[in-house]
Amino acid sequence: MSVRQLSKSEWQSYCDRVSKGLQGKRAQIEVAALPLGDQVATKWVPIFGITYDPKDDIVDVALEGLDHLIYRPRSVTVDEGATGLSSLEIIDGEGRKQIVKLAELLMLPPPAGSVGPPPGP
Repeated sequence: MSVRQLSKSEWQSYCDRVSKGLQGKRAQIEVAALPLGDQVATKWVPIFGITYDPKDDIVDVALEGLDHLIYRPRSVTVDEGATGLSSLEIIDGEGRKQIVKLAELLMLPPPAGSVGPPPGP
């Protein structure tokens, strides 16, 4: 695994590049701050993309049914492995850690005894 902090000038292009490889992945977002403790904002939902808008200074994590917005990010740290991005840690404008963890969508075999879809009408 390789952990590195991105310079602010890299944020937009990095997000654009990794968003192309997020198909079939799920994300869990954790928010950590002293007054809050650790909170799970979302649990393993499909992720569509991550963008950084320098004009409005917002990171947008687009998930199924939710846009998780991170305002005035101070730093972006990425954890990359052999299969690509595994997590991002973004410190927001209020000093909260926003941790986006990524996982592959698991393709499970059908249950034992299952022979296929039920017959039609």
